Amino acid sequence: MFAFLKPSGKNLRIWQAGLLVAVLALWQLVSRDQQVAFFLGEPVKVAGRIWSWFMPFGFGESVLFPEGLAGRADIYRHLGVTLLETVLAFGIGTVLGLVFGLWLALAPMASAILDPYIKALNSMPRVILAPIFAMWFGLGIWSKVALAVTLVFFIVFFNVYQGVKEVSPVVLANARMLGASQKQLLRTVYLPSATSWVFSSLHTSVGLAFVGAVVGEYLGSARGVGYLILQAEGTFDVNTVFAGIVVLTACALVLDGVVGRVERRLMKWQPRSGETEKL
Repeated sequence: MFAFLKPSGKNLRIWQAGLLVAVLALWQLVSRDQQVAFFLGEPVKVAGRIWSWFMPFGFGESVLFPEGLAGRADIYRHLGVTLLETVLAFGIGTVLGLVFGLWLALAPMASAILDPYIKALNSMPRVILAPIFAMWFGLGIWSKVALAVTLVFFIVFFNVYQGVKEVSPVVLANARMLGASQKQLLRTVYLPSATSWVFSSLHTSVGLAFVGAVVGEYLGSARGVGYLILQAEGTFDVNTVFAGIVVLTACALVLDGVVGRVERRLMKWQPRSGETEKL
């Protein structure tokens, strides 16, 4: 009977849901103080704001949350812009990171020459590039995409670079002894070795792609969830700010789930932790 009260694989979801409910209940209880609610918002009103955004024909706006700027906003248009920026940045940054990571890992001379410049670019706070990208690409989506690409690129690049460097010399020697060409080595040795590193970096890159898109919208935009949150901050509407954060977090989790599903399909050859322990 009491075994159910202990976290296990069978009731893990129940414990996770229970923790969320407990946090929301505590938040709602604390926010009964109006001074606290001014800074932390109220979960019920945050939920009402999200409801008003996604309910058709303004039902949620008129019933649950009649006042406020964001309830009248076209959330699908704003969310569509942010998602487009994020997906473009995620895709472009991943491809560039994969290509340059493989190239420099397999070209020691080029890697040695470019090493200090890559480290300098990586150590630079890339958010400060946002005004420059705005001047180069304007205030449309491409300035936000460019900023987010710089955040995604280095995460993928260093993981791919390290993954290729971690290839066992014994495996390489055996493949060469069997007559494998450089293309065959790339396809059958280097890429499989780097794949697990790539996917570990992609899970981190999802959040960074959203960060780049939203920060770019903060600094100059007329559309996007970041713009919506900025407008709410200007009117001290903390409930709308939290609603925007929740929506962005949900979208990031969905995109991360897609990455996880692709990872499971491509990494079937890799034994899982439970299977490894049995062996």
